[in-house]
Amino acid sequence: MNIKTIITMIIMAAIGVAAAACGSSASQDSGMKTIAEKKVGENLNVAISNAEGKLKNGEQQIGLKFTDGSGNPVEISAASLNFNMPAMGSMAEMNDPATLSTTSTAGEFRGNVNIQMAGDWTAQISYEGAETGKTTIGVTAY
Repeated sequence: MNIKTIITMIIMAAIGVAAAACGSSASQDSGMKTIAEKKVGENLNVAISNAEGKLKNGEQQIGLKFTDGSGNPVEISAASLNFNMPAMGSMAEMNDPATLSTTSTAGEFRGNVNIQMAGDWTAQISYEGAETGKTTIGVTAY
């Protein structure tokens, strides 16, 4: 083998490793589809997402993302997400909290939730960081 062949092989291997690393990161992000989003401040938006792009009855991974008006991440250090269904008739009020963890991306959280039944829910969101507050978003579980 000559030196040009060896250098070419090293460069191709490095490109392959870089592409694989970028691909796994991108697929994790692109695997989440928006369920609902809301503008909650002059320059703050919040979005709830999962793999299907719609809330479903049962266990699922869930995402919560805070961005500014341009879609850039907003530094939110802590957030909570609870799905609430008010009492109806003889049925008691239901609360299904998500267990959220921070990710390597500012203002982005991932976790799991178990939605007890299909129907209309209110996502109750609290957040602290560059901005602090609470909001709700109506969602339907299928």
